Amino acid sequence: MSVTPRWSRKKSHFPLLAVLLLAFITCSILYNEFSIQQIHESPDHGSTPTTPQTSFTYVKPNLPNGASEVLDRFSSCNSTRNYSGKKIQWVDPGTESGRRRSARQESCDVFSGKWVFDNQSYPLYKESDCPYMSDQLACHKHGRSDLQYQYWRWQPHNCNLKRWNVTEMWEKLRGKRLMFVGDSLNRGQWISMVCLLQSVIPADKKSMTPNAQLTIFRAEEYNATVEFLWAPLLVESNSDDPVNHRLSERIIRPDSVLKHSSQWEHADILIFNSYLWWRQGPVKLLWSSEENGNCEELDGLGAMELAMGAWADWVASKVIPQKKRVFFVTTSPTHFWSQEWEPGSEGNCYNQMRPITLEGYWGSGSDLPTMRMVDKVLSGLGSKVSVINITQLSEYRKDGHPSIYRKFWETLSPQQLANPASYSDCIHWCLPGVPDVWNELIFHFL
Repeated sequence: MSVTPRWSRKKSHFPLLAVLLLAFITCSILYNEFSIQQIHESPDHGSTPTTPQTSFTYVKPNLPNGASEVLDRFSSCNSTRNYSGKKIQWVDPGTESGRRRSARQESCDVFSGKWVFDNQSYPLYKESDCPYMSDQLACHKHGRSDLQYQYWRWQPHNCNLKRWNVTEMWEKLRGKRLMFVGDSLNRGQWISMVCLLQSVIPADKKSMTPNAQLTIFRAEEYNATVEFLWAPLLVESNSDDPVNHRLSERIIRPDSVLKHSSQWEHADILIFNSYLWWRQGPVKLLWSSEENGNCEELDGLGAMELAMGAWADWVASKVIPQKKRVFFVTTSPTHFWSQEWEPGSEGNCYNQMRPITLEGYWGSGSDLPTMRMVDKVLSGLGSKVSVINITQLSEYRKDGHPSIYRKFWETLSPQQLANPASYSDCIHWCLPGVPDVWNELIFHFL
């Protein structure tokens, strides 16, 4: 593994202040993503097909002396034109990359299975026992009385997942930095991991250091950190402020992850995700070579493909699998249309108390063209990336979302309060719950 950079071991004298600041950042992030829910609540919310191109210009990404200015929430386009057809020319990872790491390389596919009710072994921690729990994910605290969502264990068809062992996980992390990079869904998985790990660390040997974009949980006796980096689009964008990113348009530099990679490059274990934020409609592209603020516009799927290319270029050129582990977590599904699992109904995830049992169920909350594109990119990286395929197993869990049982920061109207389904959060996940299993999969592959 790579040498872990030294960090200050000075203990925080203000743990309560740190938790409050963390909560404020969380609230701002999830408030913004409530607007994404509005898009998902339309059955035709998918991406607009990319305009066919007859020829392409290939762009080398992640050039050290690329853009002259860093994008922020005040950035804007001086003009916008149609997409020019530029593509990302990312580094060939070479034949030494080998086959992609996934369950398919094992004798058993751990991503294919069913949910089994198990109130003896689960939950792996109590909601009230985790001081770092988010109010957006603490469903029992906010009124959810049925706790069955906490008691489901993922059971692969022909084998068993490695049983979670908190001491063994800490030994794997000793002297290392584990970093989650992505949006609020990845942040939820990070909170899950912290809650899974923190209970065995004495209070005076652990700390949470909110640092705006990068938030760090430290365990001193293991000389280890579990971190979260806010980077919802992976590449540089005008939405990279974890608090102020409620913007009328998304602008990205499709050819550069360098702003973010400068913070993630020294981590020993990286867990990436990206999906939700690409579902908000057209994206403005501001290429690094553009000096006059002239943007191009592209649909979300096409823009995500460019961003994935720039990210893949960094992985292909910088990652040595023997020294750094990289995971990519696939699409986290939404459950906004109960008619998809119960024909004739008109609800969503609100008041859903049990998983879907139909094997192979697939709803509209997971976009197949997006997943095919991501799979193509990841396949090109070989063993440099391990894929954590959470999509199918999470598709079954219509019961696992907060719905109305979370803290809402916007004022709810009388009309909404009279119709709970109208403001249900069917995007994120209650904790303890589904993201704990995603982390069990990380543990399994480590």
